[in-house]
Amino acid sequence: MGVKKEHRASLMASLASALFRHDRIETTLGYAKALRPFAEKVITLAKKAAATDDTAKKLHLRRNALSKLRDESAVHFLFVDKVSKFAARPGGYIRIYKLVKRRGDAADMAIVELIEADDEGYKKEPAKKTATKKAASKKTAVKKTATKKATADESPADGEKTASESENASESKE
Repeated sequence: MGVKKEHRASLMASLASALFRHDRIETTLGYAKALRPFAEKVITLAKKAAATDDTAKKLHLRRNALSKLRDESAVHFLFVDKVSKFAARPGGYIRIYKLVKRRGDAADMAIVELIEADDEGYKKEPAKKTATKKAASKKTAVKKTATKKATADESPADGEKTASESENASESKE
């Protein structure tokens, strides 16, 4: 990203705080890709705090999140309200959508959003193996040549008429 460590930490903290407050933010694609691991680690801290009964451990995890986010209201909002969304999800709490380039400087833009636990996303069709594609293309090639040979065998030689042509000729004479 071309910035110093302190600037990067401050930028990630403000982006993550905005993301936890609004559930969806628009930023550049580079910032979005850098935000994903940062925010997911903070969400994991909130999930660990929700899963434990030890108050000292909960306080420790909350303080760790606060040291990363630097915004008490965003940490409270995440640990109290948002953590229930992610309880059943094993990971992958953030989704990034690519957008059209920004008009002024042509920067790649993206939307970053939080994913709920019951969101299934989209299913990809299983990719077929290349060997099966090659075998299928060979089969169709064999079928095409076989049909060409069959039609060539059925066609009459020059000067000969087929049975249907001779019937049509005799009917037209009558």
